[in-house]
Amino acid sequence: MTLATLSNLARSPGDPKVYDTGPSSLTPADNLARFLGWFSLALGLTELIAPGKITQSLGLSGKEGLVRAYGAREIASGVQTLSMDKHIGLAGRVVGDLIDIATLMPALSPRNPARGNAMLAFGAVAAITVLDCIAYGSVAQAHSRNRGQTRDYSDRSGFPRGVEASRGLAKQNVPALSDYRQAPNHATRNVAA
Repeated sequence: MTLATLSNLARSPGDPKVYDTGPSSLTPADNLARFLGWFSLALGLTELIAPGKITQSLGLSGKEGLVRAYGAREIASGVQTLSMDKHIGLAGRVVGDLIDIATLMPALSPRNPARGNAMLAFGAVAAITVLDCIAYGSVAQAHSRNRGQTRDYSDRSGFPRGVEASRGLAKQNVPALSDYRQAPNHATRNVAA
């Protein structure tokens, strides 16, 4: 089911129908940032709800409070990444990834019975860090490209035939006073009949 079909289901009978949607204005960097923002929210929620399972599976028992704090950080970064200032959220995600890697380093010890899980987690965090860096670079570049630019609208008036052609049109098309009278009430018209 397309977005146009869904929007037509929610429209009132008098509203115009949407037959086709136009191309998206989102760039691939915007789509990647959106994915990373939703991923961050899901990961943060998981870290808040089940820190014990996470620490146990990684061999980091006793660090449940830390994982819970990381969950709150992930949610904050995710919300910021999904906002208009996504470059700030992505920068927070990159810093958070580096903190996560530093936290996982002791779990990579050969003495850790859950070393295999810790290595998988380390690889996943490293891969997400690469995606975060790519997204941050792309979004920051697009953001800096548009910063400081002022658009020139001096050639636009808002009037299709120009300002001079529009002057006095409202005075020429004043409706008659009779056009402002209320229409007769149809419910009381046929009372005598």
